[in-house]
Amino acid sequence: MKILSYNVNGIRAALNKGFADWLKAAQPDVLCLQETKAMAEQVDTGIFENLGYHHHWHSAQKKGYSGVAILTKTQPLHVQEGTGIDHMDFEGRVIRADFEKVSVISLYLPSGTNIDRLDYKFKFMDDFQNYIDTLKKDHPRLVICGDYNICHRAIDIHDPVRNKNVSGFLPEEREWIDGFMNSGFVDSFRYLNTEPHQYSWWSYRANARNNNKGWRIDYNLVSETLKNNINRAYLLPDAKHSDHCPVGVELEF
Repeated sequence: MKILSYNVNGIRAALNKGFADWLKAAQPDVLCLQETKAMAEQVDTGIFENLGYHHHWHSAQKKGYSGVAILTKTQPLHVQEGTGIDHMDFEGRVIRADFEKVSVISLYLPSGTNIDRLDYKFKFMDDFQNYIDTLKKDHPRLVICGDYNICHRAIDIHDPVRNKNVSGFLPEEREWIDGFMNSGFVDSFRYLNTEPHQYSWWSYRANARNNNKGWRIDYNLVSETLKNNINRAYLLPDAKHSDHCPVGVELEF
């Protein structure tokens, strides 16, 4: 089962940059999208259907903001739009698709770039942890894909010293994602890849992408119970429809 996760920074903009051709070539079984910035009715979804995908959307109430989606080759047994937690669902940040052997979540965790949003980010993280703690009692085989807006360790950021006081690499954020992983999840990429200088997001400023001055903030976290099913995990930095790149995990059942 090939699962890709991609913060597209606007699905309509990505489609204008050749996203459909990339999807046709990549052929994931499941594609989790974040920051779609669109309602389903604002997108030519026939493009996905022609490529053989079912598509499920959970958009923000505010137009042109946030939003997640899941594209699947096999129709899921069940799709859950949102969490039932109002403040999360208002911003369209979580969608889940249940399959026979695994449940896949597309998550877009808030950025904390200004002080108001940083407080909200911590509230979101706490509520999301509680949500997952409850969810995994009924759905113990989870893959939580998405943009977590946090670098876990110094190896995951190009300049850990100068960014230590920047949201996305704050000690409290890193402590949270460390605790979240320790609650029963494996960072599938780091499970198989220990090399430095591998990132999933680059600022549009200062030619950061060409200089590979990036952050690894996109993850496919896999339930510990599925650890032995992880066959491959990788980043796809050559896909350039966004300031992020896709991150992949392949599970063998």
